[in-house]
Amino acid sequence: MRSARSLFLLLALAACALADPLTDKVDQLFRAWNKPDSPGCALGAIRNGEFVYKRGYGMANLEHSIPLSPQSVFDVGSMSKQFTALSVLLLARQGKLSLDDPISKYLPEMPAYQAPITIRHLLHHTSGIRDYLTLAFLAGKGPADYYSAEDVLRVLARQKELNFQPGDEHLYSNSGYFLLSQIVRRASGLSLRAFADANIFKALGMDHTHFHDDYTRIVKNRATGYTRSFIGAYQLAMSNLDMVGDGGVHTSVEDLLGWDRNFYLCGAGGEDLIRRMQAPGVLNNGETLDYACGLVVSRYKGLRMVSHAGDWAGYRAEMIRFPEQRFSVVCLCNLATANPGQLARQVADLYLPDQLRSEPDRAALVELPPGQLRDKTGDYWSAATGATWHVALEDGRLIMSVPGLSNQLAPLAPSRFQVVNASRPIEVVFDANGPGGALRMQVSQEGRKPEFFSRVRFVSPKPEQLADYAGEYYSDELEAAYKLVVEEGRLYFRHRNAPNAALQPAAPDHFRVRGLAISFARDQNRRVSSLSVNAGRVRNIRFARR
Repeated sequence: MRSARSLFLLLALAACALADPLTDKVDQLFRAWNKPDSPGCALGAIRNGEFVYKRGYGMANLEHSIPLSPQSVFDVGSMSKQFTALSVLLLARQGKLSLDDPISKYLPEMPAYQAPITIRHLLHHTSGIRDYLTLAFLAGKGPADYYSAEDVLRVLARQKELNFQPGDEHLYSNSGYFLLSQIVRRASGLSLRAFADANIFKALGMDHTHFHDDYTRIVKNRATGYTRSFIGAYQLAMSNLDMVGDGGVHTSVEDLLGWDRNFYLCGAGGEDLIRRMQAPGVLNNGETLDYACGLVVSRYKGLRMVSHAGDWAGYRAEMIRFPEQRFSVVCLCNLATANPGQLARQVADLYLPDQLRSEPDRAALVELPPGQLRDKTGDYWSAATGATWHVALEDGRLIMSVPGLSNQLAPLAPSRFQVVNASRPIEVVFDANGPGGALRMQVSQEGRKPEFFSRVRFVSPKPEQLADYAGEYYSDELEAAYKLVVEEGRLYFRHRNAPNAALQPAAPDHFRVRGLAISFARDQNRRVSSLSVNAGRVRNIRFARR
């Protein structure tokens, strides 16, 4: 009997023997993972409702040496949101709910905020509800901790504020789609898993696809999720959470062929609902988003593209579709460091070379002297969110960065730049409209409100000034306490999940540390009385000083 390693090598040799020049180029994109001691990806390229290429690269399970294949089942994370959205649209067509219903009709435990939140707000991420995964992190819960759907409902019901007024902004929040799963249950009497099985997956022949609402359930052909340890070794990265709606779909490349066909044949939902799934949301000010119903509707190198990514535990996923070309790419990976979005687009580049145009448009770029680039360097701070960016000149290029992320800014004009290799267009404009005429950086992303950052000079408080902030702070919204201490002249958080790094000053009474922005408030006697945390998808969560 042949070993699994031998089987992997035979499959690889057979694939090479059948490869044509085009698929050989595709295989080269995945060569780093295509070996018997690495996790990897499963790929499907679909044209006119049929696979033109499908293959697995790397291993589904390293312990048992099981290779990946198009039949391997992956947790696709947030790619699941499109199935939740179709479930909600189906219930609306059945008359069991309306997209303009206030969510309080189905979720009376949620707070009555100043303006009502509707189901439509949840679908388009315009509700302002804080992201529950970020809330869990801020409360000290780690990746291995278990908490239930009931726990999530309770913490969301304790939130006294929204990130913004419903409909004013778009800010991605997993809470909205988790709440949609609860609305499906209460409106239909079925769990999201049961409803989607009956109305979507079975209808499309997706026999190996389900919403995974019981983490103890055995899943046949499931690929194990992996990440890398700090020394580079592979280690398990699986989830023990049962929440679905925002994620939770387990599926395969082969099953997603049925989902792709449905966008043209409309077997589940019909043409009207498939069209409504792709209708972008609209803000209160009339601005149109690029986010529709669990799908991002954008353009890639000149072509209309419908897509969504997934990122959860050790899994990464993306499915991109070019509707006018009837061409799609599915890329599902079981390694946290993989980038299926980039890989899927590179595959599309190979199959659609005559229809895609090169980006960025080099003809639109200009050359600026080093002095004009250097004038824009420095630290930039947002008074609205507390977020900071650092802009530096490196090897003649302007680089905008935060810890763990750097982007090159390519000049379109003396004060106007575009972010290079962004998944969607991002433009950066510099002007002198900051406080007191300070240089300001406006960051605009397609379908979203611009963000403004003023250039600041960070000044470190003296140790005796830092002592003002030391103490214990409590949030009843999180039911969590934070302790701040001064050690060796620097200020530190002391709680579970706290970054092992000192808080860096950003402005008077404002600090930052690894993606968190911390602002302190003072009472009428100038004594520090509270702090608030901004963490991207959670804004202004308040901790009172004890």
